[in-house]
Amino acid sequence: MSFEAWTIFALFWVVFVTTPGPNALNCITNGMQLGFVRSLWGVAGILTQATLFLVLSALGVTALIAASETGFLMAKYIGAAWLIWLGIKGLIYARKPVPKLPPKTGSIYMRALAIAVINPKSVAGYLAAFSQFVDPSVPIWEQMSVIVPTALFLTTLSYCGFTALGAGIGRAALGAVFNVWVRRAMAACFIVYGVLLGSTNMGKTA
Repeated sequence: MSFEAWTIFALFWVVFVTTPGPNALNCITNGMQLGFVRSLWGVAGILTQATLFLVLSALGVTALIAASETGFLMAKYIGAAWLIWLGIKGLIYARKPVPKLPPKTGSIYMRALAIAVINPKSVAGYLAAFSQFVDPSVPIWEQMSVIVPTALFLTTLSYCGFTALGAGIGRAALGAVFNVWVRRAMAACFIVYGVLLGSTNMGKTA
């Protein structure tokens, strides 16, 4: 994986994991109610989900490449379209109130894991996103050895940051993170990424 490709992926993943959603809300709430150190069990739950989805995505991309080059190319187009749709949806719902989480039950870890697994950024979303950055001419696991650690490192930074915000400034963190303009900016980033990546795919087939 070239440094340029890694940079593009890293920037995309920053947007992917810092866009406010159920995981961010849970981390902020945990930080407010439980303090930073104890709330790290929630971050561990998110990282468990992320690791699982990253591995499943890598296996899915591998299967697509092995099955058909055309199928893999179609997955890239669908992935770009999914990013654009995620951005449009974000713009539409930017003014909606902060979503409510179900009442707290069970362990911090298992609750965070459950919220992460049912998050709209499902394994299908991971697969759609991953397909944009994989070069089928390079062994997939060679690329994953760079992509997966990068994704997990940035995911850890992001959700530790949300947890620290909750522990440090309490309810004000919700207002800052779920600000309408912040949400709109993140949504616009998804649209721009989707358009640019889709255009790149078209250029490769021209």
